[in-house]
Amino acid sequence: MDFGFTEEQLMLQDVARRIAQEKIAPSAEHFDRLGEFPVDNMRMLGENGLMGIEVPEEYGGAGMDPIAYVLAMIEIAAGDAAHSTIMSVNNSLFCNGILLNGTEAQKQKYVRAIAEGREIGAFALTEPQSGSDATAMRCRAVKQADGSYVVNGKKSWITSGPVCKYIVLFAMSTPELGARGITAFLIDTANPGFHRGKTEPKLGIRASATCEIEFQDYVVAAEDVLGAEGQGFKIAMGVLDAGRIGIASQAIGIARAAYEATLEYVKERKAFGAAIGTFQMTQAKIADMKCKLDAALLLTLRAAWVKGQGQRFSNEAAIAKLTASEAAMWITHQAVQIHGGMGYSKEMPLERYFRDAKITEIYEGTSEIQRLVIARNETGLR
Repeated sequence: MDFGFTEEQLMLQDVARRIAQEKIAPSAEHFDRLGEFPVDNMRMLGENGLMGIEVPEEYGGAGMDPIAYVLAMIEIAAGDAAHSTIMSVNNSLFCNGILLNGTEAQKQKYVRAIAEGREIGAFALTEPQSGSDATAMRCRAVKQADGSYVVNGKKSWITSGPVCKYIVLFAMSTPELGARGITAFLIDTANPGFHRGKTEPKLGIRASATCEIEFQDYVVAAEDVLGAEGQGFKIAMGVLDAGRIGIASQAIGIARAAYEATLEYVKERKAFGAAIGTFQMTQAKIADMKCKLDAALLLTLRAAWVKGQGQRFSNEAAIAKLTASEAAMWITHQAVQIHGGMGYSKEMPLERYFRDAKITEIYEGTSEIQRLVIARNETGLR
């Protein structure tokens, strides 16, 4: 295997690293403390091609590949996980689904504004009573004689919901068909019938605004149906496969930031007359942190490479997401432990890394769902 990166990939990584270190990391504590959406920072990411990395240039994107996306996501997440969450939704869940299933008019209207960073996109699948069991959704879309649909229902835990302009929505159009009765729609939040709920007070990624949304007789024009009627569940699952590569990358960025901070700390912090990095128990933690971090990175790059080859990558994405998210949780836990009281204090970013890492085990498919996906792919049993 060739473990080298192209010049273009490295250039994008360098741009992402510079923005993360110079703009995002210094402001991360402020946005986390206030739970404030980082509008200017996100616009800057768009202006530098980071909000539509795999989007072709004709639709306003950077026209790059999944490997470049992984490298850039890691850098942004190392600066602040909340920024990378917004970036991930725009790239993976919003733009990707429309590029794969949308019409030319839909790509020009919805993808360009998001990829260029002028607007924010969102992905609405989860409902108050249905998370992992997406087919239990109650949001309804009733088809009209003119081909339009009238949508009624609620969606919950919508990342960027309080600020988004456009949404990829999944609603039940033919309830008796179950999963095959779900259809995907493109929503303009400026239209009548769309309502936003309160912003969720979250444990981590607090600058990434999240809320419940509601549709009351919202009319979706026929030209805003994404894909064919009844293909919504298939579209959602395909988009989530790509999204899992993004979340794996996010987890790696969080873990790397915690690991690098810990490396510096164990060299400087002294106890019993020696740097704590000389203690065998500390050295064992450092070694395990490094192994888990590298394993997560390589598995995530593998998933991105398979996706870039145009091959099915569902299993590789699930493996990467499971490994990276659990590695991030473990590494940040150990980082806090090694830092002791300072790791527990808000004077250092370690406690934020710890809080942010947890969500990577939950959204875009919990660790339990990833294990289910992997086992079913391996055994062929359902």
